[in-house]
Amino acid sequence: MNSLLKNIIRFALFLLLQIVVLNEVPPVHRFIIPYLYFLYILWLPFSINRFSLLIVAFLFGLSLDYFTGTTGLHAAPCVLIAYIRPYLLNLLLPQETIEQSYAEPGINSMGWAPYAVYVGFLTFVHHFYLVLIEWLQFGDFVYFLGKVIGTTLVSFMMIVLSELLFLRKGKYRTNAA
Repeated sequence: MNSLLKNIIRFALFLLLQIVVLNEVPPVHRFIIPYLYFLYILWLPFSINRFSLLIVAFLFGLSLDYFTGTTGLHAAPCVLIAYIRPYLLNLLLPQETIEQSYAEPGINSMGWAPYAVYVGFLTFVHHFYLVLIEWLQFGDFVYFLGKVIGTTLVSFMMIVLSELLFLRKGKYRTNAA
């Protein structure tokens, strides 16, 4: 399947999953709200340039904001993790081998440990910024931190579960055009 078509389908599926299913789940306790939509940004190909990555992340977050009735609440964290993503990938992976060998981040292309750090760090950054914008105050720091950590852990477990259930084949790129 064409990479562009695959990413357009993922765009729609992640939006539908978040809007129709996960946003309808009542919050567990008062800390935990399941978010999985930002995984779309994490799964974008290695080859996408930084400006395009930021534009796609903004449009994706803005689309979710449109359907949920929030203005910029999801667009800002999406752009933030899209901005951090290339720098984190440069720190975690030897670029000359991974980018030439595999098309997109995943367990097959990165290995378990770098992929867990990649997903865990960006999940925490996304949720920290999302809860900060949503709350807009540090009145009770323990409540704020509990909400960030609880939501991050649930989202991280959902990402690992989705990786295990929907095993994506690491598309191996060759030198052939």
